[in-house]
Amino acid sequence: MRRPLSPSEIGFTAHDRKRLRQALAVTDDVRLFRRLQAVLRVADGSSFAEAAAITGLSVRTVYHLASQYLSAHSVVALHEQARSGRPPAAAEITGQRILAELARSPLRLGYRTNVWTVELLAEQLGRRHKCSISPRTLRRRMKQVGLRCKRPRYVYSEKEPHLAQKKGRLSGS
Repeated sequence: MRRPLSPSEIGFTAHDRKRLRQALAVTDDVRLFRRLQAVLRVADGSSFAEAAAITGLSVRTVYHLASQYLSAHSVVALHEQARSGRPPAAAEITGQRILAELARSPLRLGYRTNVWTVELLAEQLGRRHKCSISPRTLRRRMKQVGLRCKRPRYVYSEKEPHLAQKKGRLSGS
């Protein structure tokens, strides 16, 4: 069985331990705190498995973090890197295009309704711009533009004149 390497054999110095302790004391980011804590444990002489068990990280992650720190001997190497994220869906459908489509009448486009629903508008925008957009994404984009998505409520413009006769004398209408 191989004997474990000491922190100095791994590459940590007393100055590294001091730098890690200072950064640990001032950080307010939980993820960075766990990373710093794991690397500091290894620098203090704990094994990678012990550091992983204490911080809740995997052993592989602790190995990776320690090598990241040792490559630069800087706490900045442990900060989270910017990620590109998921590419936007249906980038062609902008707020201006949504507003332009809402200005058109669905009846004139061949639909059997006179109001746009989100599902219907998503279908029309997808067909017109040849890209797929889900109703959920369309709702999010409409909210960014400042539009509210509500189902149409069918309300009569004036009160029915014979409502009391239909409901009975005690209806109070």
